[in-house]
Amino acid sequence: MFRTHTCGQLTKADVGSTVTLSGWVNSRRDHGGLIFIDLRDHYGMTQVVFDGKVSADAFMIAEKLRDEWVVKITGKVNARPESATNKVLSTGEIEISVESAEILNSAQTPPFSLAWDPTKDDKLDGISEDLRLKYRFLDLRRKRMQDNLVFRGKVIKFLRDWMHQAGFNEIETPILTVSSPEGARDFLVPSRLHPGKFYALPQAPQQYKQLLMVGGMDRYFQVAPCMRDEDARADRSPGEFYQLDVETSFLTQDEFFALMEPMFEAATKEFTDRQIMQMPFPRIPFRESMLKYGCDKPDLRFGMEIQDVTEMFDGCGFTAFADVVKNGGRVRAVMAPKGATLTKSDIEKINDEAKKQGAKGVASILIEESGEYNSMIVKFLGEDLVKRLAEKLGAGKGDAMFFCADKEKTAARVMGQVRLALGNKLDLIDRTKMAYCWIVDFPMFEYNEELKKIDFGHNPFSMPQGGMDALLNKDPLDILAYQYDIVLNGIELSSGAVRNNVPEIMYKAFEIAGYGPETVDVKFGHMIAAFKFGAPPHCGFAPGIERYVMLLRDEPSIREITAFPKNGRAEEPMVGSPSEVSQTQLDELCLKINSPVDKE
Repeated sequence: MFRTHTCGQLTKADVGSTVTLSGWVNSRRDHGGLIFIDLRDHYGMTQVVFDGKVSADAFMIAEKLRDEWVVKITGKVNARPESATNKVLSTGEIEISVESAEILNSAQTPPFSLAWDPTKDDKLDGISEDLRLKYRFLDLRRKRMQDNLVFRGKVIKFLRDWMHQAGFNEIETPILTVSSPEGARDFLVPSRLHPGKFYALPQAPQQYKQLLMVGGMDRYFQVAPCMRDEDARADRSPGEFYQLDVETSFLTQDEFFALMEPMFEAATKEFTDRQIMQMPFPRIPFRESMLKYGCDKPDLRFGMEIQDVTEMFDGCGFTAFADVVKNGGRVRAVMAPKGATLTKSDIEKINDEAKKQGAKGVASILIEESGEYNSMIVKFLGEDLVKRLAEKLGAGKGDAMFFCADKEKTAARVMGQVRLALGNKLDLIDRTKMAYCWIVDFPMFEYNEELKKIDFGHNPFSMPQGGMDALLNKDPLDILAYQYDIVLNGIELSSGAVRNNVPEIMYKAFEIAGYGPETVDVKFGHMIAAFKFGAPPHCGFAPGIERYVMLLRDEPSIREITAFPKNGRAEEPMVGSPSEVSQTQLDELCLKINSPVDKE
């Protein structure tokens, strides 16, 4: 028997009993005739005491022990003296007097400390993420990582149980499927049985879940693995991730929102002590979001809405801005409360961020407590215009105003980043809140500047608002779609849509974007064929599991709540993936690897 109890299980009620524990040496303290070991396992930590007077053999073993050695001990549970209790530990009122011990395994010195100190935050500051990922099997022993993975499992179980109770059917869809243009690069899998042909790993079960609705399943979900060949971000894993994939039949967009919002409300109450800012969740049209927040995933935990002040700069003395307005650009502005406290270095960092977003920079005006305007551009604008701008933006003593003049999309994007930077720097974000919202009314089409043509703006398989009539009679750039995103604290959890289930409307939408019916038939012939047999109206979405758990757990990166994540270069340093394969394997698949020299 390796253990009768776990290291986090014992309490004062166990005093006097003999127990067996197994675990890792968290720390060792040699007090001469006594050696204290903090023994740790998945469930907690218990102090065990080796006394040479109690057991000379066990004491000799204790002298050999080092951090992370695996040991089994048997001994009597004793109460600690009141002065020696550890109020932080659940086992802090007891200790084990060791009567026998056995070394189950030794351990090399780990590349970073794994010792759990319940009085300190377990964040491993200063340890490179690559080193942690290379030794992920060690990193996972840390209490923070153990707690995060247990938390993730509980969230997934909660979501799965909620979906079943709401009448959804859990159905798996294929992992080996067909390559299709869905917005990211596919991972391709060569077929040995069909040389020269490839499967694709699913970017999402999008087509399958729609076909399930055609098949009459009505309400479907699964915790679906998704694979996309795309770059890493803090909120996006390169290669693979999981999503709560959902599809429903015979629901309008509003009905779908009303159905799913209680799930997020329940999960928030179950797993956080934060308050939801608004129920039902706010519904913000895409264009309004781009104007007020500079993005389609706004963080609503603070105000500081962006305003358009283009007309106020028309013909002004500040040539850099006046020329932008004259050439059809826009001027966007934001007021930062107490922004006059910003240093020159702070403003330079904001300017650097603006330049990364494609702008030449941002202009700023700080309003001192004296009421004086502190900015190089005041002399060009004139004090009267500056006063009117301050009144328009609601700026007063101690505040600051920031401006960007550029093409509309650039100005919006830049000011969105400036708003977030200021919100963080000035500590304006209410971190006790969970700010959900729906972004709705996405444009069906947009003008592709690079290709000089109309293209799809978001999802080509969404139903246009107004149906065929809108496609036939409206300017394509004015057509809105039944597309939506759900956003939480400035991070997109999921996109979704009411699907286009009418073949004629689908053909027409693709025609406007420059794709003939033959293209639709080649790429999506099975979908068109299915829709010709009476496809019901259907809609859905697919919230990212990692993103949602990250936000519920208040972690900065999805890699902190993923057992074996890829790094920013889409590598898994621990096992060495991606890796080369043998020539035999390549030959079986009829594949030849071209070297970089061959490509040139």
